Amino acid sequence: MSQYMIDAIRNGVWETLQMTFFASLYSYLIGLPLGVILYATSKGRILSNRVINAIVGTLVNIMRSLPFLILLVLLIPFTRMVTGSSIGTEAAIVPLTVGAIPIVARMVESSLSEVPPGIIEAATSMGASPLYVIIHFIIPEAMPSLLYGGAINVATVLGYSAMAGVIGGGGLGAIALQYGYYRYQKDVLWTTVILLIIMVMIIQEIGIILAKKKRKS
Repeated sequence: MSQYMIDAIRNGVWETLQMTFFASLYSYLIGLPLGVILYATSKGRILSNRVINAIVGTLVNIMRSLPFLILLVLLIPFTRMVTGSSIGTEAAIVPLTVGAIPIVARMVESSLSEVPPGIIEAATSMGASPLYVIIHFIIPEAMPSLLYGGAINVATVLGYSAMAGVIGGGGLGAIALQYGYYRYQKDVLWTTVILLIIMVMIIQEIGIILAKKKRKS
């Protein structure tokens, strides 16, 4: 493998990490509140509201049902409007964020649902407001599950970032496609695949370690 390809792969790793970090961050800024709403407004919960739950749930389900490659194409006009371009690392962050939001929302809802009802009842009986209960009781109690789910979500975004290479999103996915597939450079293809697998394994392991520490604390 030439020095040029080694430098390109090194740059691809950096671009992949950038896309994964910012897309994960932005998706949680939107997906976390949506997940809390889905949980809190579901039947029998602290802010039960069938209408709001149905609206948010339908929106999340529609977003989740779209295959990511189709979403990439559909969001090209929106991506161009937001970033000024439909290709490159910055542009890829937009569809990655949109694609991850519904996954985050459902993961958060699932994690919060694991909180024992007794904790919520005890907090409510002390006169705490629903918002206070959510912030100070439910979310902290669900934190180990949220951390583990967060690692899974970040790993999912990392996998999506490889697909972003199809529309010129940059990163390891673009290198695998342009050099490994189109130019039949198998060493480049396998190198990028192995690097992506290692990165996913590291992210998941970090999530598991953090979740275990939080459970013990």
